[in-house]
Amino acid sequence: MYKIALFLSFTLLSTACNINSDEDPEKNDNPEVPGTIYGSSTISLDEAYSSFKTSLESNDQIGIVAEVDHSQNAASINKELGPTKIIFFGNPSLGTPLMQENQLAGLDLPQKVLFYENKDQVFALYNSTDYLASRHALGEVESLNQISAALENLVGDAIKSDLESSISKSVTASEGIVTVTSSQDFESTYQSLQSIISGNDNLSIMAELDHRANAQSKGLELRPTKIIIFGNPNLGTPLMQESQTIGLDLPQKILVWEDANGAVHLSYNDPAFLKLRHEINGSDEVIQQITDALQNISNGAAGN
Repeated sequence: MYKIALFLSFTLLSTACNINSDEDPEKNDNPEVPGTIYGSSTISLDEAYSSFKTSLESNDQIGIVAEVDHSQNAASINKELGPTKIIFFGNPSLGTPLMQENQLAGLDLPQKVLFYENKDQVFALYNSTDYLASRHALGEVESLNQISAALENLVGDAIKSDLESSISKSVTASEGIVTVTSSQDFESTYQSLQSIISGNDNLSIMAELDHRANAQSKGLELRPTKIIIFGNPNLGTPLMQESQTIGLDLPQKILVWEDANGAVHLSYNDPAFLKLRHEINGSDEVIQQITDALQNISNGAAGN
């Protein structure tokens, strides 16, 4: 588990992959997730994933934060799920400016790419920078274009295919984000959050990221901002069985941040928002369980 995450920065490659807006009518199982970029791999999932990971490891500006094998986690609880893996990675040089503009951007960072196989077709899927800019009101932060171009190259090279934009649907500022204000200071809030999660036998912590410390490592300033990534296969697996793409937004994450006035907040993705984003039509009971759990965890950490 990584205590300090490296945010997103890439050395841009000289030739960018093309992102095509037109859908191939013969591909009926293409992911239709608003705000994402995807590609259909011409090689196997293991080959594509390994190639992508190798590219990250070969760039000294990039650090791999965590890797989660969703299908392996499903098997650990005797449930079936097609091959589904996600990798988190980054560098603070380009990510910090996003959080300097709006700390809530840290909820969708570090960057991540989901690799999954559906009906013998392998896909790579990630959030577009347009989605990040809209959801977090980032305006025209300069590093957004650099992040976009780098992801196109890295993912496109890994799957040996061009990339495409998924369906276009606008997202408003802070849409799908639940925020709870804490009655405690920053460190007490975070320690309470960590203790609540680690003390629950049903939950596993995948990574803890100190965005502020990462920023400082690059000589950049950022108010206190930490995120904890954790999951429960018993609740996440049924959702991915219905729609593998929700693996892009799993495991769950809670961001703890201190605003300019010194107030401390906890923010997380609303499960109802994720249900709509990934077109999950059933699993209402599971969605409610996750909603209740996130509320209880956040309120407990906030001292409410």
